[in-house]
Amino acid sequence: MAEPASSHLSLRLAFVASDRPEAIEARERLTQRYGAVKEADADVVVALGGDGFMLEVLHRGIDHDGRPIYGMNRGSVGFLMNDYAEEDLIERILEAERAEIHPLVMTAIDADGKTHRALAINDVSLLRETRQTAKLRILIDGKPRLSELICDGALVSTPAGSTAYNLSAHGPIIPIDADVLALTPISAFRPRRWRGALLSHRAKVTFEVLEADKRPVSAVADNVEIRNVIQVDVVEDRSISLAMLFDAGRSLEERVLAEQFSV
Repeated sequence: MAEPASSHLSLRLAFVASDRPEAIEARERLTQRYGAVKEADADVVVALGGDGFMLEVLHRGIDHDGRPIYGMNRGSVGFLMNDYAEEDLIERILEAERAEIHPLVMTAIDADGKTHRALAINDVSLLRETRQTAKLRILIDGKPRLSELICDGALVSTPAGSTAYNLSAHGPIIPIDADVLALTPISAFRPRRWRGALLSHRAKVTFEVLEADKRPVSAVADNVEIRNVIQVDVVEDRSISLAMLFDAGRSLEERVLAEQFSV
């Protein structure tokens, strides 16, 4: 049975779905039940899919003045999503806890001297392109800190992204409200025991690619890849705030904390 119109007239919802059949079906059912407006006119955007789709919707919302995104899992992982249920959606959204996150700005210079800029909500990663290991020099705020890292790559992660690729690379899980970034090597060969560093969110991380002709490296900001880079700068942009909504008692802060005790 459809909910009374009075329960949702004051909250304009837009429903967006990934290309998975279950997400598309959910969008149609929820639109029929609650009504919908265009994404640009919504008070809240309801994203139906997995974590990858949530990142896509967050990127689309960067210019929309912090309009919150409420995700429901119709994908595979769903760490950034709420459980899917069609009942009491308005009440869940009104009672939801808000998480504010800030993206990283990647500025990459390729071998032709061209400059590329992209935003990353999760992380910026550098990855070797061939069988040859990458050789990287790492500077923090312009000061050399690691003269040569021989590795498969390295990444800089936000707190929100610390449970994603960063965690798979054995980087630290960061509380969502911590003002730090994780700098994590990917399969470090030399120095083998270097496990990375925790940095202030104000830090500027610079990667210089050594022997770039012999050891080509790609830079990736979420889903944007730049190949054959020679230098990459990474900083956090606090002028951009992105908002996600999580069910009461299941905040992003709680999820990140719980992840540290999972076995």
